[in-house]
Amino acid sequence: MASATLILRRKRMFDDGAIAELTLWRVPAPVRGSPHLFKYSLFYGRPGQRVIGYDNEAGKGDHRHQGDRQEPYSFVTPERLIADFLADVRAARRQRRKA
Repeated sequence: MASATLILRRKRMFDDGAIAELTLWRVPAPVRGSPHLFKYSLFYGRPGQRVIGYDNEAGKGDHRHQGDRQEPYSFVTPERLIADFLADVRAARRQRRKA
């Protein structure tokens, strides 16, 4: 049986203590609940506090978290996933600066 292949693992620490961590795998078979061959976990927040998150946990399928809210996410490509996540992170950081 083929194994998963790591596509991306990146972590960025911001000066204000926030963290962005992106992990993306190509898997040999779709994760239960997702129709594509990728497993991912994208996190932005602080230790113990998720502000933005995208993942496809087995059984839940593709979804995103914004604070306490969770909603389905329409996965198209890994590139689009990362672009959408980074756009949400930029928006969250702008909002935080305004507060």
